[in-house]
Amino acid sequence: MKKIIFLLVAFLAFANGNSQILDPVKWTTKIEKKSENNYILTFNGVIENDWHMYSQFTPDGGPLPLEVIFKNQKGNFNLVGKAKEGKTTTAYNDVFEVNETFFVKNAQIQQEITLVNPKISKIEVALNYQVCKQSCINQEKKFSFVIPSVSKTGVETIKIDTAKIIDTTSKSEEIKDAVVTVSKAQDTPSSKPEKQKGLWSIFFIAFFSGFAALLTPCVFPMIPMTVSFFTKHSKTKATGIVNAIFYGLSIIFIYVALGMTITWVFGADALNVLSTGVLFNIIFFIILVFFAFSFLGAFEIMLPNSWANKLDKQAGKTGIIAIFFMALVLAIVSFSCTGPIVGTLLVQAASQGGIAPIIGMLGFSSAIAIPFMLFAIFPSWLHSLPKSGGWMNSVKVSLGFLELALAFKFLSNADLVLQLHLLEREVFLAIWIAIFGTFALYLFGKITMPHDSPSEHISVGRLSLGLVVLSFTIYMIPGLWGAPLKLINAFPPPMEYSESPLGFGSSGNNSSTGILPDGAKLGPHQIVVFDDYDKGMAYAKTINKPVMLDFTGYACVNCRKMENNVWSDERVLSILKNEIVLISLYVDDKRDLPKSEQHISKTTGSEIETIGDKWADFMISKYKTNTQPLYVLTDLNGNSLNETTPTISYTSVEEYVNWLKTGISKFKK
Repeated sequence: MKKIIFLLVAFLAFANGNSQILDPVKWTTKIEKKSENNYILTFNGVIENDWHMYSQFTPDGGPLPLEVIFKNQKGNFNLVGKAKEGKTTTAYNDVFEVNETFFVKNAQIQQEITLVNPKISKIEVALNYQVCKQSCINQEKKFSFVIPSVSKTGVETIKIDTAKIIDTTSKSEEIKDAVVTVSKAQDTPSSKPEKQKGLWSIFFIAFFSGFAALLTPCVFPMIPMTVSFFTKHSKTKATGIVNAIFYGLSIIFIYVALGMTITWVFGADALNVLSTGVLFNIIFFIILVFFAFSFLGAFEIMLPNSWANKLDKQAGKTGIIAIFFMALVLAIVSFSCTGPIVGTLLVQAASQGGIAPIIGMLGFSSAIAIPFMLFAIFPSWLHSLPKSGGWMNSVKVSLGFLELALAFKFLSNADLVLQLHLLEREVFLAIWIAIFGTFALYLFGKITMPHDSPSEHISVGRLSLGLVVLSFTIYMIPGLWGAPLKLINAFPPPMEYSESPLGFGSSGNNSSTGILPDGAKLGPHQIVVFDDYDKGMAYAKTINKPVMLDFTGYACVNCRKMENNVWSDERVLSILKNEIVLISLYVDDKRDLPKSEQHISKTTGSEIETIGDKWADFMISKYKTNTQPLYVLTDLNGNSLNETTPTISYTSVEEYVNWLKTGISKFKK
């Protein structure tokens, strides 16, 4: 009898330890009276070890950002600015190719409100957020803040216990038989090295951009004139060197000050948020096209001449201040060449956020300033400089082509977020092929631009660069027919976002008949996939194959990693394409359900309003878990095929293959 009791207790302990609806963030809240009508709402979250929760400033195209939703705001209270966040971490995500911002261990969100309805007694708020480890969970928590009464002793605070928070994601105390597959742990993103890597990338890109600006006709001719001024008008050689070094440092100071001003005016986090929005991606596209046309010779971007004249008078004086004004004159008179580059760098740095604009300007200005300082120290080097000429305009035009190509990346970002399908992969590649093909013709001298000097031949260097650009153009052409183009994979839209995932000239599917089943589409690696459960099950019955349910999310990092690293394995891919029917159910699909299908979940008590809500509720109610990715192999009646491991999550190729084979083997018996 004791043995039976022992085994029963051990079994229950194992079940409770490994099977539950996960809830990695525990919340407490408080409300503070700031003034007569103003209150501060505070949400404090404690995040379990190894988990991280995404911030509201996570950019579009990445994981799901935190949403703070005020249910009864209309006519009752106004928000004072955007919700403020406590300490967050920013790290580059190589799956979504964005800098994601998230909370680790603790999360704090504060929102100030102003009451406009004196009769209101409660503030109803919901937090929607995504929290991830080796799997991801999309959660919604509802909170009710009671408006405190005025205290004679000062500011009154009401704390709300976690027990009073309405949790609409799950009722784990009511679900005792939950089953969760525990996979190998994945480390939380290592933010510090990735962030440093991103800043170093910004610095070196900016440095080489500054070097390119140095070779333009607005800057290059200034080198010998400026260096000669310092060497001939200084009393001693040492004084000339010191003055030239101060001149170079002044250049760096001017551009870094510009970066600091941009960061200060907009805010470090605000730049990141602005740069990832649809409107600003469209604005960036327009700005870069404007800069590109300027470089190509359509017009000149000039600052008012009066600025340069006034500064030139100051520069004509002597002393340290005069040298600083000489550097400022250089920055202004060269603006027609450096302005578009500086603008582009600031746009790119904005997507990095933080101090990236400052780092970008440091790299750019260093590339311009260092040559002035070196040639002042070693004036004999001036004899080795190439003479000014038409080649400088060629550099400027080349930068114009590159700016024009980069502009379409920003337009593509906006199109992807809006899902307009106006700039699909084939269209994007066709535009780039046209731009770089024209660039190659220009380098070969087959076409000329407005400010080009006549030339009977091209240099070996220009020919070599032309061959590189032509090779790159030819490399992109197979992408129209579905080639992955790994060298530039971060720039065009993904393979799935195209007129046909297989490219032009194909039937657009990989089925044996050349026609996709009703309700199916091509997913990752050209796998036929359904996103509707009923249609997928109906098709499986017609071909008598088992079904794999893939509970996933558009913003699920580990879902993409499984698709990229596990599904791509030949053994797994063969099974997914030939031996099962794949149904992918997106739990973060924000499209509204028809009104007739919206309801209150019997399992969680949540409002089921969207398609994502429907699949999340299906996952929780049937499989007793709320994590993604989640994979289930079922028969034609929806029963799990794997008895010992009904579901599997983020895992290795070997474990995944064995799990698939076990379930399929049972189906065939």
